[in-house]
Amino acid sequence: MQLPQFQVHADLEERHWWFLGRREIFRALLSRAIPPARERLLLDVGCGTGGNTAAFQEQYACIGIDPSHDAVAFARQRFPGMEFRSGLAPQNCRDVLQLADGVLLLDVLEHVSDDFTLVSELLAGMKSGAFLLIVAPGDPNLWGPHDRGFEHERRYSLQRFRMLWEGLPVEECVCTALNARLYPVAKAARFFSRLRGRALGPKQTDLSLPAAPVNAVLRRIFAGEAKKIVKSWGTRQPAYRRGVSVLALLRRTEEPVIPRARPSSLPPDPRPWM
Repeated sequence: MQLPQFQVHADLEERHWWFLGRREIFRALLSRAIPPARERLLLDVGCGTGGNTAAFQEQYACIGIDPSHDAVAFARQRFPGMEFRSGLAPQNCRDVLQLADGVLLLDVLEHVSDDFTLVSELLAGMKSGAFLLIVAPGDPNLWGPHDRGFEHERRYSLQRFRMLWEGLPVEECVCTALNARLYPVAKAARFFSRLRGRALGPKQTDLSLPAAPVNAVLRRIFAGEAKKIVKSWGTRQPAYRRGVSVLALLRRTEEPVIPRARPSSLPPDPRPWM
């Protein structure tokens, strides 16, 4: 992500239905996995402009890290008193990673060329019993100008998503598509943006704030997925099979994790609409 996209995030993430709705889903999952307490620590990897990190500061101790100096500057300005680090994970946060009860990896993997290495290195540095919450763009067929504007490497099918931790010593608590109820609307919007050859919102993104009543309804529709997603805990069945994003909640087991690189036999990430 570049500075213009960070500016869009900073402006919208405390008001836009997409940010607010999914945080309600994250909160429902985290509350079950990690009962809120100020002594429990969350590490937000790829924290961007800090909105997700700050959203949980009343329930947990929270620290964010991001490789972008611009993003961290935004975060520190918006949320003074919170700890934000400029650097890479896990290299520049091993001290926090080994203590964290939960690690957030929210819309980060799509920016990373070797997503297998990042996931396995994070799990290797986490303590036994800690949780890793991962969210990434779903359905490669939704690829479009928005993805190019955000410099995405890929979008994930559930099958490709699960490959990231397959064979690693983790318990898969939840793995599902996300933002499923509004998927038909998103699919139509992405189709229209491809016809136009550019994203629907500002700064090469599809993010724009709708009228307040519409924003409230969309937030409620999206956040309403939380109940079904939490209910799918431990079933190995996705709450939703098709959505705009994919989500997984993993629990680190006691066995050691050996970091691994992206398999050479893996086909190139599909980008059907360049």
